[in-house]
Amino acid sequence: MADDHFYNRLPLHDMLLSRLLGVESAFVPVPEDWHVVVTDIKSSTHAVQTGAHDLVNLVATGSIIAALNLAYRRELRIPFFFGGDGATLILPASLLKPVMRALNEHRQNSIRNFDLDLRVGQVPVRDLYAAGQELRIAQIGLNELFFIPVVLGGGLRHAERLIKAADPADPYPEAGETDLDLEGMECRWDRVKPPEDRQEILCLLVDVCDDRRQAAVFQQVLAHIDEVFGPYASRQPISTKRLRLKATLAKIETEMRVRMGRFHFGYLLRVWLQTLIGKWYFFVLDKTGRAYLRNFAKFADTLTIDGRINTVISGTAAQREQLRSRLDQLEQAGEIWYGLHTSAESVMSCYVRDRIDQHIPFVDGSEGGQNAEAKNGELREQLYITATSLQQMGCYPHK
Repeated sequence: MADDHFYNRLPLHDMLLSRLLGVESAFVPVPEDWHVVVTDIKSSTHAVQTGAHDLVNLVATGSIIAALNLAYRRELRIPFFFGGDGATLILPASLLKPVMRALNEHRQNSIRNFDLDLRVGQVPVRDLYAAGQELRIAQIGLNELFFIPVVLGGGLRHAERLIKAADPADPYPEAGETDLDLEGMECRWDRVKPPEDRQEILCLLVDVCDDRRQAAVFQQVLAHIDEVFGPYASRQPISTKRLRLKATLAKIETEMRVRMGRFHFGYLLRVWLQTLIGKWYFFVLDKTGRAYLRNFAKFADTLTIDGRINTVISGTAAQREQLRSRLDQLEQAGEIWYGLHTSAESVMSCYVRDRIDQHIPFVDGSEGGQNAEAKNGELREQLYITATSLQQMGCYPHK
């Protein structure tokens, strides 16, 4: 029977992430009748290189918000993973059609307004299991306010490869129906410098070469990150002191076209005025606004474990090289392959359901960020396009 509330009922673990990874019983299989949905902007590297990084992140964020709003209406919670130029979602069957319709409308809006093609596809979880893949999930609190899903197994990675290789056409093009709701989408913050005691933003992607050792290897990698950069809270790339609202009409128009798919003068004027007075609202006038800023970094989406480790952190060049040395040793031992990218700033797009305890800043490094972190200049899109290319690197052996 369908279990739409599987993720709602999943226990919320309050422990160190490295400890959770060692508790095998904490990870439970995703139900067979659920589905993995993947979105990915084609040629996103070119778009970033031509100055559209903020837009790429906003369109990717929109694909998560579209699904979260549909789930919220049904009082459902779903796992999601932000990837800079796309996203991965795990959905119950009851959400599949409305989410796919919404994502295809979001895709059409993105093509029409920005000439960005958002690839959209889905794979049933039972098909992943039939292919010998694992997909086990747990939830953990990174702090007292923000919980994330943690996935072990190669299921999401396999689904991503299948969808990118197939490049499916719109599977739910039903005319006259719309489920797209991007309420809560915002992109009003300027690029953010790292905290004052840090020098750079580091985007890091780590994958294992043997899924059987995934949890143990991830424990080692996270231990190295903690030792070099400090615990999760201290390495956040976002500092409240560095936040600056950016009230340009061009930036607000971009948000408007992503969110609404068209030009709307009333929306443009209202948001522009709101942004102009925003600094007084956040810093002086309103207690809710000040609470929003106080907790901003705690809600920041900067760590993803979806069968890989993908994280955005702040630090110094010396710390980066210290971590690189340790990761090189793991790579040379055949345990991992990894990619990293450094930048001077973070870029953000946000989902704000309310400003007290339901908002998420989706964070990426500038100048390519997560899209540029594949090692030795190889693009992540090329790395994941087929299983063969990955096997040539010594990873992902056939099961």
